[in-house]
Amino acid sequence: MRKLSHVLCASVLTLSASVAMAADYPYKPITLIVPWSAGGGTDSVGRQLAAGLQQELGQPVNVVNKTGGSGVVGHMTMKMARPDGYTLGLGTAEIATYQHIGTAQLSYKDFTPIALLNLDYAAFTVKADSKWETLDDALKDLKANPSDYTVSGSAPGAAYHLSFAGFLDQQGIDPNDVTLVPSEGAAPGLQELAAGGVDIVFSSMPESESMRASGRVKTLAVLANDRLDSFPDVPSAKELTGSEWNQGSWRGLVGPKGMPEEVTERLAEATEKVWNSEQFQTFMSSRGYGTVWEDAEGFEAFMKDQDEKNAVTIKKLGLAN
Repeated sequence: MRKLSHVLCASVLTLSASVAMAADYPYKPITLIVPWSAGGGTDSVGRQLAAGLQQELGQPVNVVNKTGGSGVVGHMTMKMARPDGYTLGLGTAEIATYQHIGTAQLSYKDFTPIALLNLDYAAFTVKADSKWETLDDALKDLKANPSDYTVSGSAPGAAYHLSFAGFLDQQGIDPNDVTLVPSEGAAPGLQELAAGGVDIVFSSMPESESMRASGRVKTLAVLANDRLDSFPDVPSAKELTGSEWNQGSWRGLVGPKGMPEEVTERLAEATEKVWNSEQFQTFMSSRGYGTVWEDAEGFEAFMKDQDEKNAVTIKKLGLAN
């Protein structure tokens, strides 16, 4: 009995200490893991978020880039961190792909969702002098002779590739029949498009903006339900096809699974203030990043939806492990 009493007392003391620490959160610096290299889009968004959180929380928020394995290293670091709120991560769309492709045993269920901040939709871009003037023109030809056409913009299984392939599948076109020419991102894919080497490129709108402005390419649609505020002249896929489609590349604040509710709520409150700030909104709009807000509950539902859609597309493409 005495031994049991000691165990119970220790458990009570540990719980009390945990509650007290959560109530005082944060009392020391926070680390924000970015799973991609410095200088990229995710890194820049992460640093802007960190600066805002530092101001709201009153503690340093230090960005640490953990790269490798197509984001696996960074996301695994987030997953394995102590769930006390002092190691967070800027999770990206790849969370909803790893387990289906077989890259790593990682999914949205391994994280505590805090807030969705950003969603950039894939765009359907063709060469400026393409015979296709509208998305309908392109879809008709792709349905009739899909193997005659090529597409580029990323490696197989990346977020924009899955969005594009899923959209084709929704429109009754087998994405496997349209030849994918892999590229190391949008830039080389767009260069190949302008040179006439491929027929279509999927990428975010900001990535193709400079070539669109110079008249080398044109975008027939953004694969979204609504037009984007930053690019109001580009129609959405939904308004052209009547079918909803909302996949793309996204970023959101997450922590390891099992974080205290009080800490999660404190972080969500601070993050919402940062997201609504003029500094953050100006930063995002100036770079063409799409700002989308979902709280913890909405973010979890969003990740679940993305995960389910990706599972179908990955299997369809033959990329499933």
